[in-house]
Amino acid sequence: MSTTTTNTAPPNETVSEVAVTAHDLPLACPRPGAPLWARHPRVFIDVLRSETGEAACPYCGTRYRFTGERPSGHH
Repeated sequence: MSTTTTNTAPPNETVSEVAVTAHDLPLACPRPGAPLWARHPRVFIDVLRSETGEAACPYCGTRYRFTGERPSGHH
């Protein structure tokens, strides 16, 4: 999993973009190891639902992008 910071948010705010693979599924936000100040209620993110493989967290706006081969069947 890799994390990059983008500048698509309003001034004085940043939105993270996280690349995830099949190994990271099922995907939940906040991710393990997130600092205590950045935590919010846990929500599962379905990046495989969209054709682009992208989804955003409704709480913090972190954008998750699926990379690699999509899993077939159950994972």
